[in-house]
Amino acid sequence: MTIPLVPHEQLAASPQWGTPAEAAAPSPTAVGPESEAKWTSLVASLEAMGSVLVAFSAGVDSTLLLKAAVDALGRNAVAATGLSQTYAEEEMADATAIAAELGAEHLMVGTMELTDPRYADNSHQRCFFCKSELYGKLIATARERGIAVVVDGANQDDLDDFRPGARAARQLGVRSPLQEVGLTKAEIRALSAQLGLRTWDKPAVACLSSRFAYGDPITVEKLAKVAKAETGLRRLGFRGFRVRHHDTLARIELPPDQMSTAIDRREEVVAAVTGAGYRQVALDLAGYRSGSQNEGLDARLQAGGLRRPGAV
Repeated sequence: MTIPLVPHEQLAASPQWGTPAEAAAPSPTAVGPESEAKWTSLVASLEAMGSVLVAFSAGVDSTLLLKAAVDALGRNAVAATGLSQTYAEEEMADATAIAAELGAEHLMVGTMELTDPRYADNSHQRCFFCKSELYGKLIATARERGIAVVVDGANQDDLDDFRPGARAARQLGVRSPLQEVGLTKAEIRALSAQLGLRTWDKPAVACLSSRFAYGDPITVEKLAKVAKAETGLRRLGFRGFRVRHHDTLARIELPPDQMSTAIDRREEVVAAVTGAGYRQVALDLAGYRSGSQNEGLDARLQAGGLRRPGAV
């Protein structure tokens, strides 16, 4: 299967993370025969399912998955996004917009993970309880609508990280088609670019609960504070960053190439973050690291510094 190439300068991009030129993003990698073969297998696999409900976050992975599902199944591919205070309002709006661009029906499904003490206590298994709630609601929705399979956007690279949510997916029978055909994050970005998806260079997005150290209880008020701080920084033009919550201190993780800008615009950065309710603002010189809250997890568990979750 030949995938049409969309010229780099014609790629759309959301104002949330800037155009490719504004973000100084590299040109997408060309799609090779192996990646094209995986794409073909992905579409065929989805077609064989008959109908799917796509767990849709509007990230690069689930957007490519939804595109493939729509190509394979048309109206029998439906997108569903968890409606929760753990996700930024901008991401919710983007999910609605992208689903419409792809021609997919889009559902907002309310989730109640914050009412589960096992989740709110924020153990290192937090994501298991979150995904159990989300996937449970999506499976119920799929049954009500006669949809055969619930699918998520987990990719091949996710197998290398600590992801309790993947265990919830397996236990509940949620399938991960991108992972099943072996698509990596780099391949997903390249395919997205060639298919003209504006998410091709979108930075990784995680729920707002990931901004808290394990063991720091999650509340609606804390989530709102983080969300407001990140919205303020996004409006200043920063991308691919995290605001980590440490009580009254906000620790900003930025890509190294944006640190000098943060220093140059120090007063604006401080105003944006303190305006969200923080008293102190720190710039982490180590920069943004995906999964940084997992650093040292094994040692902390062995030392007894984390509470283990209740019975699953």
